Amino acid sequence: MEIIQISALIAFFLVMALLMFLRKLPALIALPLMAVVIALVGGVSPADTIQYVIGAGALKLSTAYTIAILGSMLSVLLQKTGVAENFIKRGAELSGDNPWIIAVVMLSLITMLFTTIGGLGAIIMVATIVLPIMTSVGIGPMTTVGIFLFGLSMGGLMNVGNWAVYLSVMGLTIDQIRPFALLMFAISFVMALLYITIQLYRDGHNLNLKRIAVRTIVALGIVAAVAYYCTVWCPAPIQQIMLNGLDIAGSIAKWCTGVGIGALFGTALARILLRKNEHTHEVHWISFFAPVIPLFLILVFRVDIIASFVVGFIYTYLATYKKGRLSLLIQSLFDGGGIAMPAVVLMFGIGMLLVAIMGPGVRLDAYPHGWPVLEILRPLMAQIVPTNPFVYVIVFTLAAPLALYRGPLNVWGMGYGLAAVFLAAGLNPGAVMGLLLGVGPVQGISDPTNTHNVWLANEMRVDVQKVLWNTIVYTWPLAFLGLICSALVFM
Repeated sequence: MEIIQISALIAFFLVMALLMFLRKLPALIALPLMAVVIALVGGVSPADTIQYVIGAGALKLSTAYTIAILGSMLSVLLQKTGVAENFIKRGAELSGDNPWIIAVVMLSLITMLFTTIGGLGAIIMVATIVLPIMTSVGIGPMTTVGIFLFGLSMGGLMNVGNWAVYLSVMGLTIDQIRPFALLMFAISFVMALLYITIQLYRDGHNLNLKRIAVRTIVALGIVAAVAYYCTVWCPAPIQQIMLNGLDIAGSIAKWCTGVGIGALFGTALARILLRKNEHTHEVHWISFFAPVIPLFLILVFRVDIIASFVVGFIYTYLATYKKGRLSLLIQSLFDGGGIAMPAVVLMFGIGMLLVAIMGPGVRLDAYPHGWPVLEILRPLMAQIVPTNPFVYVIVFTLAAPLALYRGPLNVWGMGYGLAAVFLAAGLNPGAVMGLLLGVGPVQGISDPTNTHNVWLANEMRVDVQKVLWNTIVYTWPLAFLGLICSALVFM
């Protein structure tokens, strides 16, 4: 009987994956449908399927989609108040006319903005400012698209709203997610610099490649040498002194950050009381800190994610306050909620699929041996899921392109469902997160089915499939490096 059930589950899983791959069935419908069918085929009663898989499953990621809604509201407010637009323009004014410097500055600004904002509307708004700036200094259309996609992906890595699912699904903590996200960010930034340098050279720009390469290698060498000395060669007493010094430095940095955030709030309130915001159309410089305040609160002070977004929302409102701004605030709340709805509905389906595979998390008398689907899949997955670090890296590096075209490693398709299967097989939750974050750039940068890829390619008059082939030679090695880091950290 179990063989028949397993065969039926695998067949249905593959059929649904193919339908999503061919874009015949959207993930919004496919995931809840998979959840119901998998539960019933796996031996869950119809009553329990309704109560637990559909009912409890829709609420399983409530924290994640609450964060998504708040993040979307903040994103819309930053757009409507002109903060995001002026942020990019100021950066362009300071970067001169050197194509390489402008490319790196634009990459950095895009990254910083998308640590907080998100959605196709925000992408279009930022792109309409950034793309002409880059093309005006001779950066090619394909290179311009690639730079924007790298910045978007790197911002997504540090967008704490994207961490919420890992907290809810895998039971990880911020302290477990943050170091690996920062590591992936560093690797992605180096790869982005490599992309910019090679692409500008191919576009015909006369770059001093030797100087760029030497400076990059020297900087990386110094960082690697210091890290190696601190962790391997440095004597224990000196290590302890350095650790104590880092603790002191961290405390000072935390104190300074707190004072700085307090000063920004104080300045914003003072400007309101003195009515200095009333008759100016310019965005004040204190507004430019709005995108990063939630990130600082989480990374430095470990403030709750939802609370951090609320504080960021309040700060943005105060820093951009003008008479009649309350109506704009309310409009941002409504518009942001509407923009977030597709992601929220998708999370309903993800939650249902997770419960269908993993169970509701409580012991039920009807299933004394455990949740039926989990008990059926556990022996099979335990045999095929890699637990050896070397096999883990090789298998998932080769499978990284499965994140494309709504494939099984695409987190906005079946990725979290597959993650549930890996968790059920006993794979370390950190390794599952490392897998999804590691292959994430392949999907986020190279996938031709992304709406932002399609829009950017159309805007710059390039073929979206050529964007795939142009970037995959960077994102696939990036996935390989990310998986190595994941194996070293979590396995």
